[in-house]
Amino acid sequence: MSLFRRVLAMLLMATPAIADDCVVGTGCATGTCLGEESLDGGCGALGFGSCLIIDDKLLGIFAHSDPCFTDFISPMTNPVFFEDPRTLTEARFIYLNHQLPNALGGDNVQVMAMQARMALTDDLSIIATKDGYIVSDSPLIEDGWADVSAGLKYNLFKDSETQTILSTGFTYEMPVGTNESLQGNGDGEFNVFVSGGTLLMDGVHLVSGTGFRLPVDKQEENQMWYWSNHIDYQLGSSGIYLFKEVNWFHYLSDADAFPAPIGGHDLFNLGSINMAGENLVTGAVGAKYKPSQNTEVGVAYEMPYSDREDVIKDRFTFDFIVRY
Repeated sequence: MSLFRRVLAMLLMATPAIADDCVVGTGCATGTCLGEESLDGGCGALGFGSCLIIDDKLLGIFAHSDPCFTDFISPMTNPVFFEDPRTLTEARFIYLNHQLPNALGGDNVQVMAMQARMALTDDLSIIATKDGYIVSDSPLIEDGWADVSAGLKYNLFKDSETQTILSTGFTYEMPVGTNESLQGNGDGEFNVFVSGGTLLMDGVHLVSGTGFRLPVDKQEENQMWYWSNHIDYQLGSSGIYLFKEVNWFHYLSDADAFPAPIGGHDLFNLGSINMAGENLVTGAVGAKYKPSQNTEVGVAYEMPYSDREDVIKDRFTFDFIVRY
């Protein structure tokens, strides 16, 4: 075989597969758009051409993150339960500095954790949303390990042209944490949720998520409904986002494990008396920077908006995300 034919054969073997069914507005769910990108940075109405099929998988199992909603950023507060609706393969590192109300001593509690999300298909992903280590200055909470939560998320609907997406899923929190850190109580807790997002206008994104925390042992932990909302503004092509978030936690039941009406916010579920009908509302402001489509770094400041403070006087949240 001539040298020319050998080189041509090698190039043909190395050429990625091109999908014939990738048309404008479909979202290129199986790969990355070729040709001019849309203004939203994903695979929207202005994208054209074919779709590059990405066959390589992380560890041979996990798919690439959805490439068609890359201008979105992940929400930051209510971090265990406010789930990004996109199908992602990522590691998210979180550091919380949480201050207790003055009535509980006003001390600080820090949490260091890593979340993981692993896309199995274009629509289905494994999510691991709670783990980490707790460091406390408070005599009420000792240092120790947090409980561990994991589950599945499934994409119900997505339209890359309008940049609209809706997903649902569940997690189960395993009571394997340190009891002295106010973890490990009860027989575990299920979280069932729905999360969605859309592009409201040029540079403005809305993400909203709601769900129910359903403990297996209702005497040891309280039932809760939550609703979290995020709105951000993208500052041109700088990679900088400014955002606002609001979280509403509504307690649905009483329990009898903790003798005071203190629920526990998002990281704890104390199983307290006299909690049914109580509400905690928190708000946050923050900023994120995306140096690339596959990385995010953010900071948020959160405080109670309701008269009830529960276990939060304020909280700083920092996160760093790396995606595949």
